[in-house]
Amino acid sequence: MSRRTAPTRRDVLKAGVAAIAAPYFVPAAALGRGTRAAPSERLTLGIIGVGNMGSGHLGAFLGYDDVQIVAICDVRREKRDDACNRVEERYAEDRSSGTFTGCRVYNEFEKLLARDDIDAVVIAVPDHWHAIIAIAACRAGKAVYCEKPLALTIHEAREMVGAARRYATVFQTGSQQRSSENFRYACELVRNGRIGKLLTVNVGVGGPSTEKLFPEEPIPDGFDWDRWLGPAPWHPYNAERCSGNYSGGFRLVRDYSGGMMTDWGAHHFDIAQWGMGMDESGPVEIAPPDEDTGAPLTYTYENGVIMRHGGANGVLFTGTDGTVEVNRGYIQTIPEEIGKEAIGPNDLRLYRSPGHQQDWLECIRTRRRPICDVSIGCRSVTVCHLGNIAWWLGRTIRWDPRREEIIGDETASRWLDRPKRAPWRLHA
Repeated sequence: MSRRTAPTRRDVLKAGVAAIAAPYFVPAAALGRGTRAAPSERLTLGIIGVGNMGSGHLGAFLGYDDVQIVAICDVRREKRDDACNRVEERYAEDRSSGTFTGCRVYNEFEKLLARDDIDAVVIAVPDHWHAIIAIAACRAGKAVYCEKPLALTIHEAREMVGAARRYATVFQTGSQQRSSENFRYACELVRNGRIGKLLTVNVGVGGPSTEKLFPEEPIPDGFDWDRWLGPAPWHPYNAERCSGNYSGGFRLVRDYSGGMMTDWGAHHFDIAQWGMGMDESGPVEIAPPDEDTGAPLTYTYENGVIMRHGGANGVLFTGTDGTVEVNRGYIQTIPEEIGKEAIGPNDLRLYRSPGHQQDWLECIRTRRRPICDVSIGCRSVTVCHLGNIAWWLGRTIRWDPRREEIIGDETASRWLDRPKRAPWRLHA
């Protein structure tokens, strides 16, 4: 009788769609928990974008014994070289033993994705690049962790879902509040009727992005400015235009992002959708703020729940019998007793994540969908973008969450996508 050997990590990852039908679970010892995993069992990782969030992800994944970072991509030479040095220092012992052959740096993400020895990629670039890079990563057979907000437009987000499903990609959206215990508990209280029938939700985030002009400045040495712009309209270099600062920078510029509506909205509207049980749906009407009456941006859902922009420390759920308000490091209920109730064995229990990055890594091995799968990221950022469209146009729009279409408004529908500067386009 022939003796079968256990499949290796790479065998499992290459199994693709078949592996989804019959998940293969790797023993905890093979995951490297508590010890450095054997080289053949380590997930090889490339990081695309090592600015603010990318640098944080780099440090976090360097702490995983079952992960090996082998490639860095950034359009700024200084950033990618500094990141590479961090990787080389972390794996110095592995390099001396011959189990690590070094970290390579790239200016072009295409060259990183072309490597067949990379299992997964982290994408932490400005929003206007997310869809093009993530879809290319799906096509290249890589697992994907993409920072939030998922995409610059609703159309891009939907195309990302399509690509992830087509290529059986394990795709985690970086809305890490889903992996936080107090956000999960708050949503479980709401979903299990502890505050009675849900009536309203308030979401505390900032406003939309705007058109901005900046004076031209010299391009720093080693900065590929044309590639930073990529599919966005051409503008001369300015340090603030591409800065990651929250007081300014690309997040507040309409060409690259949707402002705090999409940046923090991708966190808090995401939790609102989770608490409402709307992960695969959305609002049916979006009314812009009214300066004359002081009415805020308002969403109406088919079940009658009203969601308002503002008026909360994070997310505030109000029901017939009480309230739950939740933010990072904060949860408050009225009456107070609601927040002391345990979620029982017969109650609805939401996905319990071991940590946002850890959840992704485990799902790569088991071929399950992670806690903030690309479809969830798509639905959450859709809420953000619909609010921006109503806000920018100054009129109420109607939305069909099943067909994912704006109803009867051709002008508003044009905002579902943006033109892209040649030669960049989506290759789903």
